[in-house]
Amino acid sequence: MVYLVGAGPGDPALMTLKGQALLSSCGALVYDHLASRQFLEWVPSACRKIYVGKQAGHHSMKQDEINAVLVELALSGLTVVRLKGGDPFVFGRGGEEIQALEAHGIPYETVPGVTSAIAVPECAGIPVTHRGVSRSFHVITGHTRDGEDCLPPEFETYGSLPGTLVFLMGLGQLPAIAARLIEGGMAPDTPAAVIEKGTLPDQRTVRAPLSGIYAKVMEAGIGTPAIIVVGETASFDMKCDMKCRSFGPLAGYRIGMVGTRHFTDSLGHALKQEGAVVSPILEMKVISHAKCPAMQEAYRNLAAYTWLIFTSANGVRLFFQEMQQSGMDYRLLGHIKFAVIGDGTGRELANFGFHADYMPDSFCAEALARGLASILTDSDRILIARSKGGSPVLTSILETAGLVYDDIVLYQVEGRLVREQRQADTEEPGDAKLPVEEGVDYITFASASGVRAYLSSGLNINPGQRTGKTRLVCIGDITAGELKKHGIKADITAGTYHIQGLVQAIADDAISREAEGSASV
Repeated sequence: MVYLVGAGPGDPALMTLKGQALLSSCGALVYDHLASRQFLEWVPSACRKIYVGKQAGHHSMKQDEINAVLVELALSGLTVVRLKGGDPFVFGRGGEEIQALEAHGIPYETVPGVTSAIAVPECAGIPVTHRGVSRSFHVITGHTRDGEDCLPPEFETYGSLPGTLVFLMGLGQLPAIAARLIEGGMAPDTPAAVIEKGTLPDQRTVRAPLSGIYAKVMEAGIGTPAIIVVGETASFDMKCDMKCRSFGPLAGYRIGMVGTRHFTDSLGHALKQEGAVVSPILEMKVISHAKCPAMQEAYRNLAAYTWLIFTSANGVRLFFQEMQQSGMDYRLLGHIKFAVIGDGTGRELANFGFHADYMPDSFCAEALARGLASILTDSDRILIARSKGGSPVLTSILETAGLVYDDIVLYQVEGRLVREQRQADTEEPGDAKLPVEEGVDYITFASASGVRAYLSSGLNINPGQRTGKTRLVCIGDITAGELKKHGIKADITAGTYHIQGLVQAIADDAISREAEGSASV
């Protein structure tokens, strides 16, 4: 089965629920150049992902080759999602792909998408129709074939059409579009607009009379993807003034994240709620050691332990997953008390049906150790199942208190650049830019291992436009201390060691900077 799914104009929130549901269950994904990477995060990890997109100056596959890929995948028994920007039938060549499927007797279904021809102008405050101004709109491709002249011979006739003209894929032909519309009878002072990255946080719009729109675009440095709107409604700006809206303290700030997928998903959601544009730049992979001899011995000796200490949600998840996969009964833990480093770890523990017996007020290794040292006795036996390279402060304090413990490596984390990970997961060209490469204002670190992985990656991040530099943000003192070991001072350290504390620290910094900027003006 093949589903031709429209991804919408760019913002993942504008994709249909049906499209998202199909992405989350497909066996193969054949996709074009996407405005957001979030679409790829919805597909199963085992899904085969094949990039066939076309970008300015780079065509990955010819249409006949794409048709053949869809046929081959479907005939191999996979459920295939063919993901296209906008709508499959609006210059998406969905009809050609369906003809290829029909020729091989392959069942298919189309899932409409919000077309950028309407959504992008709308998000820029331009209605494609308006009573008394524009009673119709026309959607026209600005690119019909390769070569210098991609416009059809009869293009001048569009100059006499009433209503609003919307050109897709036409930025490279903008001078020719304007000139030939004027040749066809359209007034040179007809309002025109060009919208870059429509529906996305960094959307930009320029407006000018038709005769001067190209110069305005060049002056502003507008790039692809972009949509051209020509007609009286292009002068409209039906957007609520920023003063009337609550964009959040991080509106316009770009934030790069270092951490595990689980952590950056949660952090990214919280940052977006405050208006930020987020991008994972280095993904920390969690490698389980649950089947290693030391951990297996600990599982066999659970009856000997009185306390089980977790210092991360990853540790909780991996510990119980191994119990489930090995067929161990949770009743083996009935006599054990649990200590967790913070509320995030506590919530993960609760997901497996257990509540923490102890959690410190301050979410850090030192507070956890000191709290346990005050309530445990020398008759207790402690199992610490945590990450390789965990803070030595925890065991140092327990040892000084004369407590007996086993500190066992349950997992380790390794960092990999998101670009490299994407290239490994897909067949997308390596020169495809990540949003973070356009510059970030903040980089967040959630662990010392993340700091080490970032520094060893050699990644050179462009500074953000809002802060003028890239500011380094750490979730706590231990993470900041790791930066300090390498001669780097953290710009911001969260006051409380969890996601909300991290978000609040960045928001406070941004608000402070905005206040300083206003005062200087």
